[in-house]
Amino acid sequence: MGFGMSWFKRENGDYESGLQENGQDATEKNVRTEGLFIKCAGCRSVIVKAEVEANLNVCPKCQYHFKLDARQRIELLLEPGYELVDKGLRSTDPLNFTDVKSYKQRLRKAREDTGLDDAIINAIGNMGHHAVVLSAMEYGFIGGSMGAVVGETIARAVDRARLQRKPLIVVAASGGARMMEGIVSLMQMAKISTALAQLDEAKVPYICVLTDPTTGGVTASFAMLGDLNIAEPGALIGFAGPRVIEQTIRQKLPEGFQRSEFLLEKGFLDAVVHRRDLKGYLIRALDFMKT
Repeated sequence: MGFGMSWFKRENGDYESGLQENGQDATEKNVRTEGLFIKCAGCRSVIVKAEVEANLNVCPKCQYHFKLDARQRIELLLEPGYELVDKGLRSTDPLNFTDVKSYKQRLRKAREDTGLDDAIINAIGNMGHHAVVLSAMEYGFIGGSMGAVVGETIARAVDRARLQRKPLIVVAASGGARMMEGIVSLMQMAKISTALAQLDEAKVPYICVLTDPTTGGVTASFAMLGDLNIAEPGALIGFAGPRVIEQTIRQKLPEGFQRSEFLLEKGFLDAVVHRRDLKGYLIRALDFMKT
């Protein structure tokens, strides 16, 4: 063996077998630790994942609120024994839309990833001692975008709340209208807003909970039409994104612009509520609104 190769020779055996053993050890360590830790997007700390989950998916150090999926939202807010309703609705891809991928492919992938038919779940059940209708959006389904199915599902939740005279709670999490459905997606804004006007005339309470992010046509319609509009801490809420706004007005935006605390200060929200307090806050609000 030449001098150069001796640098890689192990005294207690062949260097190749030594590398293989080290590789196996590293792989085993990675398998044992994979998924055990999570990095907080707020304070950049590495935290034990189980500790975050036990804290309602909130960072125990800086209180950064991680995203929850629609099922977790329902379990957080409703008592056990709730019922999922208005299921089975699926988009028909009215425009046969294709960009980098076809819309049909995107829908198929989103359904496989989330186990949902679209970016929304409706449920009826009890929140404390209040019987309510709850509609929770799923950001993991094409960014929680609002197409025909999301619009119809929320409209059905509004109608159910009006006819059964049960308060309506909507948990918003969305990038806005689903432009792969073109004008059909935009019409959902008017459709839901009209249904909410009828709910208001019937004097049935409607509360919207805005979570990170709530943007675009969702913000421009039902997310800001609640009798009470509340948000989680640090949630991005707005119509156009901050980068687009900066490019349009050619000015630097204020610190915290479009975050829930900023909107509360400017009067666009009624409250910013920590996730651990959210259910109790909603129950007290309904106590007041139903008296």
